[in-house]
Order: sequence, then structure tokens, then C-alpha cells
Amino acid sequence: MTISLTVPDILVARARSGDLDALEALYRAFETPVYNLALRILRSPEDAEDVLQETFLEVVKSIAQYRGEGHLWGWIRQIAASKALMRIRRNQVRAAEPLDEEAAGGHGPVSGVPARIDLERAFEQLSETSRAVVWLHDVEGYTHEEIAEQMGKTVSFSKSQLARAHARLRQMLDAEGVGR
Repeated sequence: MTISLTVPDILVARARSGDLDALEALYRAFETPVYNLALRILRSPEDAEDVLQETFLEVVKSIAQYRGEGHLWGWIRQIAASKALMRIRRNQVRAAEPLDEEAAGGHGPVSGVPARIDLERAFEQLSETSRAVVWLHDVEGYTHEEIAEQMGKTVSFSKSQLARAHARLRQMLDAEGVGR
């Protein structure tokens, strides 16, 4: 099944004027991609659901300011990514989690224990921050500048997180013989 991420201009115009049916139609059109984006970044269905709700509260509140430049999905995706990154920051403050997976003690599978690891499982072993940077850069196509701005960090932070995450993924996959 293919999900269309384009909506008629008239629907956007109606939503911008406060039409509740149009706003609901936008929610229905974008709820799955927003939820999936949040779930990929956060790995928690509960957090992804919260980000979905927060995203559409922001959409409803701000749709009148949407200038129609670019696709509506790009604007909504930016809001969703921002909300997911804010949740990561909030979770890190609560848990005082280190910013990279090496400091968090992620050393891969215990030696001697047979395990078949795939890319999805390896991806899940990254820290929230590394996972978010990889997803935003490699999958969503954000630039390091955009990621840095959204995370309130420097461009070099984004680049180093991505490089470390790629190295960690390669290490985990190589250790399990995946991709050979």
C-alpha cells in the first residue's frame, strides 16, 4: 500500500481558515508517516504516539502561518522531527544518559553467545541521540546543519554522532558476519 503525502491545495486552504473537517482530514492523511517517523527515532510506541499528538497540536495551532512553500509534508515532518528530538532531550535529562553509545556501555552481544543480528536490531542498540542523527540524516535526508539546529548542537556534533553511529553499526554487523 502506498501512502500519498500530497493533499489538495483547497484542503490546506480550508485547514488554514480553521475548518475542523479539513484539519481532521490532514490528521488522517499524515498520522501514519508522522507516527512512523517518531517511532523510528524514539523506538517507543508510547513516545511516538505522544509525538504524533504534539505534532498535530502544533499543526492546528500554526497552520495559519504555513506559507505554502514546499510540500505540506515537509513542514509537518519538520515539526514531528523537532518534537521527537525534544522528547529525546527530555528523556536524557531524566535519565542523565550519555550522548554516545560507547559511554553508555553498548558493547554488542556477549561473546560466546550465538546471536544473529540484523540492521534493525543493530540500529536499535544505538543511543537515542545517535539513532536520531542517523535516521534524520540517512533516511529523512536532513543536512548536518538542519540536524544541529534542531538538536541545539553544532554541525560537528551531528557529523561526529553520525560517524560514530556508522562505525558502531559496521562493528556490530561485521561481528555477526552480516553483509559478508
